[in-house]
Amino acid sequence: MIGSLTPKFRISADLHPGYRLRQLRGVGGFGEVWEAENDAGDAVALKFMHCTGNKGVAHELRSIQVIQNLNHAHLIRIDRVWCAADYLVVAMELADGSLADLLEIYCTDVGTPLPPHDVLPWLAQAASALDFLNNRQHLVHGRWVTVQHCDVTTRNILLVGNSAKLSDFGLTTTLTAQQKVHYRAGTPGYAAPEVIQGLVSYRTDQYALAVCYCVLRGGRLPFPKQPLDSRSGYVRSDPDLSILPAAERPAVVRALAASPHDRWPSCGKLIEELQKVACAPSAGNHTEGLGIA
Repeated sequence: MIGSLTPKFRISADLHPGYRLRQLRGVGGFGEVWEAENDAGDAVALKFMHCTGNKGVAHELRSIQVIQNLNHAHLIRIDRVWCAADYLVVAMELADGSLADLLEIYCTDVGTPLPPHDVLPWLAQAASALDFLNNRQHLVHGRWVTVQHCDVTTRNILLVGNSAKLSDFGLTTTLTAQQKVHYRAGTPGYAAPEVIQGLVSYRTDQYALAVCYCVLRGGRLPFPKQPLDSRSGYVRSDPDLSILPAAERPAVVRALAASPHDRWPSCGKLIEELQKVACAPSAGNHTEGLGIA
């Protein structure tokens, strides 16, 4: 929980001029995320990443620069990026929580994972952002490219009011072809087989989105054996979809195909197929307020 987090950085006021820190919201290998207030009194999130010895920071900066130039309702808004002392600081839209937090609340308060009519509206919004990124319509350094997020997880899909928004673009990469060599990184439990092999494809994000659906509906990852990291030599096992109702499995099976070419043509198509066999979401059927302290 947020209240039990312990900061690992000594963040002084000169690192965030124009902002007042309120409380620590997240700690991880990436750094720290703080809730803050700007001079206008607006709540924002500040992400601090230590630059010294952190090779991922340079890649994250390049990725953020790409994402900052893209406009979509379901991408988290990035307001400013600056360097201060040994830190890279990112000021961005403050979220209420993540889909991982929402799952925890359901499991604690209701005793079950999320029902389809609550899962699908959120993931439909995330899918629209992923399809926006994944289409070859972005001009970057003079080339038309697709963008793969490369770390789609329930924790990286944030909830802002009634909107789901993709966040954490540290591993985001561009493609000019259907796949390319890419270093093994990201969250192993959500990684597509090609990622474990050191590649990224034009449908890598769809695979991870399907894993998110399994986690939110079934309460756990769909793989019985999980590596501690994306090390070479691990072969992704067939998914165990017994955690899902039988009617929902065929759409997920295709999204989790070992070959990217065998997956759905888009993330939106995956969600559309799931909506056909699940409860049709009604307008405004989102969970209001996460109650995250």
